Amino acid sequence: MTEDRPLIVVLGASGLVGSAVTAALARRPVRLRAVARRPSVVPRGLAEVEVRTADLTVAGEVGAVVDGASAVFHLIQYGGGWRAVDDDPAGSERVNVGVMAELVEVAGGIGGAEPPLVLYAGAASQIGVPPDRPIDGREPDRPETIYDRQKLAAETILKEATADRAVRGITLRLPTVFGLGPSATVRDRGVVMSMMRRALAGEPITMWHDGTVRRDVVHVDDIAEAFLAALDHPDGLVGGHWPIGAGRGDRLGDVFREIAGIVAVRTGRPAVPVVSVTPPAHSPVTDFRSVTIDSSRFRSITGWRPRVPLSQAMDRAIAALADGG
Repeated sequence: MTEDRPLIVVLGASGLVGSAVTAALARRPVRLRAVARRPSVVPRGLAEVEVRTADLTVAGEVGAVVDGASAVFHLIQYGGGWRAVDDDPAGSERVNVGVMAELVEVAGGIGGAEPPLVLYAGAASQIGVPPDRPIDGREPDRPETIYDRQKLAAETILKEATADRAVRGITLRLPTVFGLGPSATVRDRGVVMSMMRRALAGEPITMWHDGTVRRDVVHVDDIAEAFLAALDHPDGLVGGHWPIGAGRGDRLGDVFREIAGIVAVRTGRPAVPVVSVTPPAHSPVTDFRSVTIDSSRFRSITGWRPRVPLSQAMDRAIAALADGG
């Protein structure tokens, strides 16, 4: 290995966002350590790659995998989304909060000219019920779900460690992300990909509302580029949280109807219907509120902006699913 290359560690390298970030980093002349519970497949590139499998909830594992790192991407989360967290709050807390607590503790002892950079995947939903205007990162945090409370707790740990100079932490609060990571072994269970699967199976696309609810929908490749932009431009970002989004606020009814149309063209079948259904009793209030994200502050610092048009991104994802993705 070339020891003068920086060591960059990706925690959660086999997940949706993690695999996309790992693939992007593999194109750079760095030492790259891809860490996940499942073996990660890293595309060939300029990076010197080390793949490690680890259960980061086991004592000592975090320290072992981040040893020597100049930057750590913390992209792991408890699988299954907020409903799985509700079913196992203690187990999810060990992943969503406990790993961050151990990370900042061991990172303080890594040494080097400056503390290691830690880039964390937060969630735009951490604010709770969104305001009737675009989110820009200056809203008070009043999380509604256990999942969002855990994400906020981890972010708070990172901010406190940054204030203590143990690490240099940056949180990107992510929007509705969709796509297929280049080598993800974890299935994207998000609403956009779920409805693509329904349409490909010939099943109606269902909504818990009338379709006018808006979401900031961004392809995973653009999210990976946002993380790399933060890696490249940490000054002005360290210590803060930054909402990431396209700024469009796409109506979900329009998104779903476009999905139905793309699938119809690809399969030669009539477009499946897009219908409203009665929401389950457990659905949080945030599912019925629109979200648009203003990322202008992050963009002004990093120069990042989404590059993949939504229609093209959906067509690409549907093609991959149709081919067995």
